[in-house]
Amino acid sequence: MTILKTAYRDVPSTADAPTPVVLVHAFPVDHRVWDDCAAAICRLSDEQGLKPFGVYALEMPGAGHCPIPDAEQTGPTAADGAYPEAMDRMAESFVEALKATGYDKAVWVGISMGGYLTLAVHRLHPEAVAGVVLCDTKSEGDGPQARANRLRIAAECEEHDTVAPVMHFAEPQPGDSAFKRSPAFVDLFTRWIGEQDPKGVAWRQRMAAGRPDETPQLAGITVPAGLVSGTLDPSSAPDRMRVMAERMTGTDAAFTVVEDAGHFTCVEKPDVVAQAIIDVQRRA
Repeated sequence: MTILKTAYRDVPSTADAPTPVVLVHAFPVDHRVWDDCAAAICRLSDEQGLKPFGVYALEMPGAGHCPIPDAEQTGPTAADGAYPEAMDRMAESFVEALKATGYDKAVWVGISMGGYLTLAVHRLHPEAVAGVVLCDTKSEGDGPQARANRLRIAAECEEHDTVAPVMHFAEPQPGDSAFKRSPAFVDLFTRWIGEQDPKGVAWRQRMAAGRPDETPQLAGITVPAGLVSGTLDPSSAPDRMRVMAERMTGTDAAFTVVEDAGHFTCVEKPDVVAQAIIDVQRRA
């Protein structure tokens, strides 16, 4: 699979180079959800006197301008249309993309669907993981209803060549954060989602529907770790993510609660999330 890279701060991989940070975005958007947070990582780490470290975002296949994998790259299709091997194949490609930067390991940071990918990378290539930060995400695979809903959305996007089935991510909901209720958020996410390829949205949904349950590996994470959760996140609120933290018995997992933030904390409160990432990078 082709994985596109955005270098927010490119630091050559020399013998004394600090561990880089790799940012993995959420669905149904692309790496741009990290733009403000990545800038904050660079600014805050400089202000704190840290030696500059690389900050990179890797694009999921089918997101932004990243090509959609073909059938051979994707692997088999389940009877219901899910892709049971696509997550692992994507994770392998992400590790290769990291190596292409000259680094063998990084602090992997994933938000929402990016968190699923981060856990897959750790399961398949723990040697490539110097630290993990999981934002607004979960370790479980989809239950039957969630899986069926993903596949329904994928089919609608493909059949009608539209991103309308996921445009609700740009629509304010009752109980949302101040930022998510703002015209700035609506305009930003409407534009980002509108610029996605419907077939790429569908591929990511089929990939996520077929992903495995990563919960059993949480206890095996021994590298520095952090979890970030918005108080207004309807799917990954602090009470749910604390269960993940409690299962990470092999590490001291820092837990950051982000006030007045929902499911996209890195966009809603970029400085808070940036500091949580810096704190893990400092320990890596």
